[in-house]
Formats: sequence, C-alpha cells, structure tokens
Amino acid sequence: MWIGSLGYRMSTQDAWSIEDYAADMIGHGVRRVHTLAWRDLDDPDAGGSEVHADEFMRRWAAAGLDITHRTSAAHGQLAESRRHGYNVIRRGSRYTVFPRAIVGELTRRMGPYDALVEIWNGVPWFSPVWCRRPRITFLHHVHGPMWDQILPGPLAGFGRALETRLAPPFYRRTRMLTPSDATRDELLAIGFRPERVTAVPNGVSDDFHPGGDRSPLPLVVAVGRFAPVKRFDQLIEAAVVAKRRVPDLQLHLVGSGPMQAELVALVAGHVAGGWITFLGHVEHRQLVALYQRAWIVASASLAEGWGLTLTEAAACGTPAVATDINGHRSSVVDGVTGVLAPLPRLGDAIADVLLDDATRDQLAVAALARAKTLTWESSARGIIAALHHQVVRRQVT
Repeated sequence: MWIGSLGYRMSTQDAWSIEDYAADMIGHGVRRVHTLAWRDLDDPDAGGSEVHADEFMRRWAAAGLDITHRTSAAHGQLAESRRHGYNVIRRGSRYTVFPRAIVGELTRRMGPYDALVEIWNGVPWFSPVWCRRPRITFLHHVHGPMWDQILPGPLAGFGRALETRLAPPFYRRTRMLTPSDATRDELLAIGFRPERVTAVPNGVSDDFHPGGDRSPLPLVVAVGRFAPVKRFDQLIEAAVVAKRRVPDLQLHLVGSGPMQAELVALVAGHVAGGWITFLGHVEHRQLVALYQRAWIVASASLAEGWGLTLTEAAACGTPAVATDINGHRSSVVDGVTGVLAPLPRLGDAIADVLLDDATRDQLAVAALARAKTLTWESSARGIIAALHHQVVRRQVT
C-alpha cells in the first residue's frame, strides 16, 4: 500500500483495517500508546490540529489500543480526564508542558508506554533524543511567517531557527507524517529526508453534509480563532471591497480570540455592523447549518497545515474562496473546488464567485465530490499504518 505521494510499501496489508493494524501491534507487544500534543480538544484554543488528534485517537482506542494523550493545562478542564475512549493528562503551561511531559515519560509518571506519537506544533518534543520505543511524528505545517505574529522580535527568530535549522537534524531517521503534499514539500525544503516524509490527508466528519436552503442573500461564512495568523482583519477588509460590487453581501464570523475587540472596532469603523455579524462559538449543529446556508466559506489565513473549515464546508456543498497558501492548496483545488487568491485580490475573488451563479454551482458540486473522498477513518488508518511499520521494523531489527 502507498500512503501519500512517496510512502512506503506494505503489499501484504493492502486491505488491512485500523482494527487489523491494532491487533497486529498488540501481537507484537505494543498496546499502550502515548500521544504528545500542545493542546487537546477541550482546550478553549483548540483548532484543526486538536480535532485531527481526537479523530485518530478515538478510532485507535475503539480498536483496542490503550491511548494516553498528554497536553498542557486548559482553563476550566481537569488535570486528568477520559474522552472518547482515551485518557487525557493536562499539566504545565503552554511553555512548561514540553519539559514536564518529557520528564514524565522518562520517569514513567504517566505510566509505561509501548509506542509514541509526537505531534509537533511549532515547538518539537525532541522525541528522537529520549524515546527508544517505536515512534512517529506528525507535523501539520511549517510555521514560517507565523513566528513573527506568535512571538516578539528575537524570540520569533529563535522559533524560526528551531523549527527550520536546529530541530530537523534530530529527526533524520524519524517517520514524519503531514496532512498534505504541500506541507510535505515544505518539510523537504528545510532538510527532511524524502523517503521518511509521508502525506496522510485529513478527513471530514460525516456530520457535515448538504441540506437545507441557501441564504436568500449572498452569505459568506468564516470560521476560526481570532488570532493574528488567521488575519480576520484582512478578511473584513476584503469583504468591504467585495461589498462594493455585491451590495447585499453578508459576512458571518464564527469564533473568538485575542483579536476580537480589535475586529469589533474595525467593523464599527467601517460602519459595517449591519452586515458583518460576530456569532462567537456555535454548537456543532449550528455550524453545519451555517455551512449549508452559506454561498461560500472564506479564509484570509497566513498559514495553515490543511484548512479544515474549508473541507468541512465543502462536505456541505459550499465552495471556498481563500488566500493562496500551502495549507489552502491542499484543502482547495484552485478553480475546481474553490478559488485561491493572493491577499490583495481576495475581496475581488469573493465578489467574482458571489456574482457568478453558474461558476459557484460548479465549484460546489466539485467541492462536495472531493470532500466525500476525505474520511477520518482513512486518515486514522494511514497514521496507524505508519506506526505499525515502525513497530514491525523495530521487531525485525
């Protein structure tokens, strides 16, 4: 079986399910799997990476593996809990979680484990240095320009150097996984070995599906955390540009975050409160309904590993108009399932699609067709196949 564009071959396992892989790992003495991640699904700042981790861990747990998910502490959440069949341990701040988790693994404070999944989100866990068990690393995207928005001055430079120059040499012999060929190309560009980097596409939940009626007015929906990297301020500016050509345009913003007050002030400055609506966090069913009613989903993000909200909307038959960045190139096929544009042209691209019913309908049909090929079952299977390969390889060697 080939996973990603340049995966590894396991020809005798072409038809294996997640349960098959789990059973064979258990047969090799690997039942307890620890997953290290910066945040978990119940964290107020959770996003696509946390959804991704939950989707594969819940399936692995259902298949019989004992999963422990180690993350940083989250406001309002217990230090230890159980969710979707796996254990969650939350200790340490956004920064101290890294040394604390490593020490915890070395001292077995979280219990023994047989294999490790490292989720590298900007700051690596350096598992090749201290872990001697079968392991894989999942890296959603290279942060690149995000560092300038996450950290001040010199610290941003250090973060960039850590990600692109200091850490990669430690991972030369590590099986690296990414959600897309675009991110895979980014990893190769900073020195990762081609034969060890595998693309396993993200999935889309079955909860997202077509239904209901489209809004009678041109409705644009954008979903995400109101953080600098998401550039909701630039999306608002783009919507203002589009509004000049599409007088009835409505923009609904879903989410919250540190930029909320700034965004509210920006909308007030444009006297746009009558057509730009802040919805805050919405329930899952309401989110599905929003995608179904929207004419398009939009994003002005600076960097993404995939662009999960765009494929969620696609599963509801709603095309995307988004910035032309690596992550969006994975979730949107430009000109087929949506439109990608440089940031200065985003407003005009939004207007173009809203004003062209025939093109928008074609994009919607293609977006839905592609979304149906993206399942979390397949994604979780691809990841466990990679870990299984490491387990078998360790036993052989």
